[in-house]
Order: sequence, then C-alpha cells, then structure tokens
Amino acid sequence: NQLETGYTMDGFRKAVKEANPDAIILAEHYGNPEGWLNGDEWDTLMNYDAFMEPVTWFLTGMEKHSDEYREDLFGNSEAFISSMKTHMRSLHMSALTTAMNELSNHDHSRFLTRTSQKVGRSSTLMASSANTGISKPVMREAVMIQMTWPGAPTIYYGDEVGLCGFTDPDNRRTYPWGNEDLEMLEYHKKMIKIHKKHKEFSEGSIRELYADFNFLAYGRFNRTAASVVVINNNDYEVTKEIDVMPIGIPKDALLTQIMLTDGMGFIDNAVDVRVKDGILTVTVSRKSGIILRYDSTSPRSSEGFWADNFISFE
Repeated sequence: NQLETGYTMDGFRKAVKEANPDAIILAEHYGNPEGWLNGDEWDTLMNYDAFMEPVTWFLTGMEKHSDEYREDLFGNSEAFISSMKTHMRSLHMSALTTAMNELSNHDHSRFLTRTSQKVGRSSTLMASSANTGISKPVMREAVMIQMTWPGAPTIYYGDEVGLCGFTDPDNRRTYPWGNEDLEMLEYHKKMIKIHKKHKEFSEGSIRELYADFNFLAYGRFNRTAASVVVINNNDYEVTKEIDVMPIGIPKDALLTQIMLTDGMGFIDNAVDVRVKDGILTVTVSRKSGIILRYDSTSPRSSEGFWADNFISFE
C-alpha cells in the first residue's frame, strides 16, 4: 500500500532489485496479468488461471474452493487445453517458466480433498469428511502434471504427505507428524527428482499430442531430449496411438518409461518402449499417468533429433 510504505510500484521494484538483482517479484493475482508484467512491476505470479484451475477442473470437476462441481468440465480435455492456451498466452516466457504452479495453497481446499468431488466447506460439512472418498491415484496424476508442466512447481506443506482439508481455515491444518503418507512422500520426491534431472521439464517447449475424454498426452522437449506425458483419468483401461514425431522423436525411436503411477501405486524402474513409424502405442490402466523419455545423446539412440523452442497446442 503506497500510503503505508511510501513506495510506488516503481519504487518498490527498484528497492527490491537493488537489494537483490536476482530476486523475483511474485504476485497473487486473478485475471489477466499482462498489464503488470511489462518489466517495471511484477516478474511473475501465482498461477491460478494457467495451472491450478484448469488442472482441478479437468481431473476432479471441482472448483478450487470445493464450492461447486462441474460435470461439464470434469475430464473435458478440450476445455482444459483451451483454458491453458488462453491464460498461458497472457504470460511472457520468463513469467510463465517461473510462475507458481500449485495444486493447493493457503486459501483453497486441499487438492486431495477435491478428488472426492464433494461440494462443501467445514462450515457445512464435518471437517473429518474432507478425508473421506479421496483418490490418491488422481492426486498422483495431478503431481505428475505439476512436475512436468511449464512453470515452477510449488508444494503447499502437507500435500506431499496426503494432508486433506476443506477451504480456509481447514486447509491450514498442522503438519501430520507421525501420520504422514510415506508412499505419497516418496512419490513426490521421485517426481521432483525427475523435474530437476531432465531439463525439458523446466526449460523446454510443450506440445499437445492427444486429447480425449479424461485422457491427455503432451510432450515436453528441447534440442536433445523429449518426454511424453500420458494421463488417463478414466475408470477403465485405454489404448491409444500417439504421433510423437511432432516433438522430434524419430519414427523408430526407443523410449524409456521413467515413471508409472496407477491405482496400485507407482514404479520408476526403466522400461523400454519402441515407437513404430512415428506412432507410440500405449495401454494405460485406470487413473494412471506415464512418463516416457527419448534422449538423443544416449548411446542407445541410433537416430538424430531436432526441436525448436515453442509452445503449441495445435
């Protein structure tokens, strides 16, 4: 507030950058932020519009406060992609790659609670009901998207160990010391490692590869590697044929499965999958997610590779 601090926004930015030139000015903002991201005010923002909301609608059909369930948005990949296209377009590249991609935070219901598709708050429902009817496989799908989508994945304390809660103040429960979901914690650790290790997830381009009801496949890629992320949020197994050549994967490439999550849990042991004539055929079980990776620098890779930096949902 200018009256309280004596700073204009220009003055605030100058003071921050003089104190630490590498500091990021990050805002909590709803709506179009373009006017604030011209280089003289904010650097980036908490990414509600181009991450939290589209992911929540697509995987759960729930509004981020758990105040509403939208059957028309649940599993609606067309709406998901359209929303992402619209709102990612409002962020310049440096703002997009540093935006806080959250599933939960201090104001909204916990994502794990949203997976129950239960409308209400602790004022209308018993707080303990926030823990019931939840789907850990759907939570793991969401974390997979969080760790592989453009932006800075940001974990609200407790999400990594399965903490539940309706919207503020129930979402601010204490950390469950001694009662942590250790499997969920381990999954977060492995997905964080994948995000950090493979640079296409933090610095690469993105392209939609396949979209259907409750099903989404997209590629993250740079000039040396490409990863295919496949999400099946259906309650049944599906088989899809996905053209992976648009992200630079050769027509007969060997991919390595680096993560699989489904209703049984998760595994990160390397499994080879062969592309045939540019088509990746995948069979994925219910409520599952897979990451398959091609590395052109690997001795096992026999063909060349190309990629240009762009974001495309065409």
